[in-house]
Amino acid sequence: MRLNIVPASQGIQWMKQGIATFRKKPLAMLGLFFIFLTVVNLLSLIPWLGIAMALAMLPAATLGFMTAAREVAQGNYPMPTVLLTAFRAGQQRLHAIAVLGMLYAVLFGLSMAVTQWVDGGQFVRIYLLGEAIEPAAMRELMSQGDFQMAAILAGTLNVVIAMLFWHAPALVHWHGVSPVKSLFFSIVACLRNFPAFFVYLMAWVGLTMLVVLGASLLFTAIAGPVIGSVLMQLLLMVITAMFFTSQYFSYLDCFVEARDSSTEV
Repeated sequence: MRLNIVPASQGIQWMKQGIATFRKKPLAMLGLFFIFLTVVNLLSLIPWLGIAMALAMLPAATLGFMTAAREVAQGNYPMPTVLLTAFRAGQQRLHAIAVLGMLYAVLFGLSMAVTQWVDGGQFVRIYLLGEAIEPAAMRELMSQGDFQMAAILAGTLNVVIAMLFWHAPALVHWHGVSPVKSLFFSIVACLRNFPAFFVYLMAWVGLTMLVVLGASLLFTAIAGPVIGSVLMQLLLMVITAMFFTSQYFSYLDCFVEARDSSTEV
């Protein structure tokens, strides 16, 4: 397995490929994302343990979305069972994905724990536990230096965690790489191709901001604030599903052999 260094412009291509693939089977891909979101929301009803379980299942869900994107790219229809790809690949692969899930939950938990030293846990209570807070109080809180530092620290650590796990599920499942090595290869691929990933991220941020701004004005004017808010949530789900779809193509381009083995299971 060799790492491929791609030009910065390839980040735009990943986004385009994700959107084009989503458009081939929009209801299927959106349905998969809705199933994933429903499971996460149900798990979050369980205090603390539910959050840990939702975090631990993310690598398996990532593999499921990448498999779905591969199926659509090959002209097939992605059935809901693709989300269970990690659980149908044999004991060795399942164990590896489970290890990735536990590592992800632990690292994310540690990143949140670190922020508590900065602001006393206020960021964690709002961001992770969904603590209700009045808009005025939220604005005041966001103006405080400790809260801002906690948010910046959490964001930085989460970016590092994302790079560690970006390609890891695919490497474990399709290449038989061990969990620890997959994390190393993943972050190396992200760092070596940082220009492409930066363009990729900025392209998605720019597209999201542009669509949300335009759609919010349109929805509010046509349907009113309440219905407009519901339509906006649906639109954000579509954009997020497109983003998950595009992740598969970054994996293909970063690892040369991935294109040769993309038809194998």
